Formats: sequence, C-alpha cells, structure tokens
Amino acid sequence: MTGHVGAGDRYLLRLYIAGSSARSMAALRNLRELCETHLVGRFELEVVDLVDDPSAAVEHNILAIPTLIRQLPLPVRQIIGDLSDHERVLEGIAVIPLD
Repeated sequence: MTGHVGAGDRYLLRLYIAGSSARSMAALRNLRELCETHLVGRFELEVVDLVDDPSAAVEHNILAIPTLIRQLPLPVRQIIGDLSDHERVLEGIAVIPLD
C-alpha cells in the first residue's frame, strides 16, 4: 500500500461520540451530510458510543470527543470536533472528489 489516496477509494470512517450530547449529535449529523454529499457509495461509517463502550476510548487512544478516524484508505487520519467545517474535514481526511 503506497499511502496515496485515489479518487475511487472507499473510506472506512469511525466516529467516537459520547451518548446524545449536543456536540456528539452535531458531529454525527455533520459527518452524515458530508459523506452523503462527497462520498456517495464510497464510505462505511461506524459509530462508537463511548457511553455504551467506555473501554473503546482506552483501546483506541481516544483523548477527546467527538473524534473522527479515517481507518481506510491508509494512512489513518484523525479529526477532533463537531465536524461543522466541511472544508477542514474534507482536507483532514483527504477526501478526493470523484470527477
């Protein structure tokens, strides 16, 4: 694997949230909107609620929430916050739009 993200790559995204807090729900809403706009048919989203699974925070080194981790394509990338700045999120997880 070269670490280069291509336009046709599939994205595996994992969002760590804490219950139904305002920031967590905003991050989930913002991420779904971003994916449905820029990654149609090219993404899988896993949501990990640390209220339900607190050990996941330690296991995956989550220091703040909400945290988004792009698992694939490699390399792994991470963004913290409510994901409201779509441009920053797209740059942060290196989304390459389809032409």
